[in-house]
Amino acid sequence: MREIDVTTWDRVMHCEIFRNSVQPQYCVTFELDITNFLKKVKEQGYSFTFSFVFAVTKCANEITEFRCRFFDGKPVIYDKINTSFTYLDQGSELFKVVNVEMQDTIEEYVALATETVRNQKEYFTGPMANDIYQFSSFPWVSFTHISHTESGKKDNATPMIDWGKYFVRDNKVILPFSVQVHHSFVDGVHIGKLANGLQNYLDHFE
Repeated sequence: MREIDVTTWDRVMHCEIFRNSVQPQYCVTFELDITNFLKKVKEQGYSFTFSFVFAVTKCANEITEFRCRFFDGKPVIYDKINTSFTYLDQGSELFKVVNVEMQDTIEEYVALATETVRNQKEYFTGPMANDIYQFSSFPWVSFTHISHTESGKKDNATPMIDWGKYFVRDNKVILPFSVQVHHSFVDGVHIGKLANGLQNYLDHFE
């Protein structure tokens, strides 16, 4: 993690304007074509949830703005962002929040996530870290929009990422996907970069 030099940062004015907004976070929902990705992860016997969390994290980490946060009131950039996701144990309707460090390969990540989920008995293991992407699946509904509970902390810049129930349209498997970000750091152009980079990763995943 390094502190951003606000004396030379070209985004300092945008950051302060949005930081002082009543609601500085905003949410965008769009669709992803997961036809190839779903087929390949099933062939390899991977959990779709763990595989998809890895894919999104890998692509988001390649965009500087998605690694920006506030720390002690100052804007910072992390070198790497890890993962935190909700998970329902079989036979339960109560979720637990599972934190898993990002790995270099999908094989390593899926293995670590599987082990962590199996060993964690608590619903919550402590305060949310700053260097995470927060994931939550919503596999019961193919939503077109989603909103989130708000902590009231205006400097909370952790992206919140959701996906819904996938469905088939024109012989393609379509996944509703939503990302909430802090406007002090992330603009629409950066969400566009994530959407394009992630779709390209899903299309060419082997």
